[in-house]
Amino acid sequence: MANWSLVDRKMMTLALQLAEKGRYTTRPNPRVGCVITKDDEVIAQGYHQRAGQGHAEANALTSLKEAGISAEGATAYVTLEPCSHYGRTPPCAEGLINAKVARVVVAVLDPNPLVAGRGVNLLRDAGITVDVGLYEAQAFTLNRGFMKRMQHNLPWVTLKVASSLDGKTALANGESKWITGPMARQDVQRLRAQSCALISGSNTVLIDNPTLNVRYSELGSVCEQLTETETHQPIRVILDTHAKLRPDLKLFQSQSHIILVSAAPYTDEVKQAFPDYVTCLDGELDELGRIKLAPVLVHLANHYQCNSVLVEAGATLCGSFVDTKLADDLVLYQAPKILGSAGRNMLNLPNYTAMTDVPSMQLVDERNIGDDKRYIIEF
Repeated sequence: MANWSLVDRKMMTLALQLAEKGRYTTRPNPRVGCVITKDDEVIAQGYHQRAGQGHAEANALTSLKEAGISAEGATAYVTLEPCSHYGRTPPCAEGLINAKVARVVVAVLDPNPLVAGRGVNLLRDAGITVDVGLYEAQAFTLNRGFMKRMQHNLPWVTLKVASSLDGKTALANGESKWITGPMARQDVQRLRAQSCALISGSNTVLIDNPTLNVRYSELGSVCEQLTETETHQPIRVILDTHAKLRPDLKLFQSQSHIILVSAAPYTDEVKQAFPDYVTCLDGELDELGRIKLAPVLVHLANHYQCNSVLVEAGATLCGSFVDTKLADDLVLYQAPKILGSAGRNMLNLPNYTAMTDVPSMQLVDERNIGDDKRYIIEF
């Protein structure tokens, strides 16, 4: 491990802040930032803004070229290992070599099989000093969905739940609008805008008749970063075991991709009435007669390069993700309300009989969102 200087730490912190700017726009690519320095002073910086466009290193080097400044002998700080393959853009490792930088500091290696150490090796073979591991954990977390997809062929799965203090998501009669306040609901819109896909169940769609899209007007400060046309709509994935959904629901009035996963066929009449942005997918059933979740997640990772999935559903489906150990974290919005013992539970889970059976969880963030509390808990 390198002996990191204060300058190293300062510059990689800046690179991570730059990478963060791509949080809403880079999917399915990772978020990456780059800072180039000479004599411990920043001479260029860049970040990856959108898939198909320049990578962070290329954007930083381009700004130098436009300014007529040479990168020869410079140090480049990059939050993710520079790519070594030709895709929609040239290899960043090659760009750094051609620019004659003297040193490259990498926060975390890229697990993409097309890179996976090759970028670092290319740089070292060209005589460039490469140091790896500065703020590795932070850089990994910034792209945890991409990392998981590359390593395990699965997206990062986040459960979103809004509940009362007594752990209820609705009154006994089903009424739930609104448990949490407007600031919490705005925060949920930002979660949706960051997610590649959103999973829900047909019962939720039939009872609440939601659109399950990103409402730009409710994104708050994010509107300062994105125009409405730049705002990404997640793929809406609905588990509709018995093919009950019909085209007149609000879900189908918002024009973005929908995947309906069912174990029973829709009638030809219904299928023809669905908009052309609806895809029907055959689902496999588990021993309880429910759609198997793992194949759906693998399909999203393989066919749609989904790094992150947000689950907004009822207690049964959310509980299934926990019970099958497919949930990575839970974002819980808790309102200062009490709905009573007959209210609807957050999660339907097995009746555990020993503490050793209880899912292991860790609180990683806690903060106030308006009048409510938001907890982020990792499994």
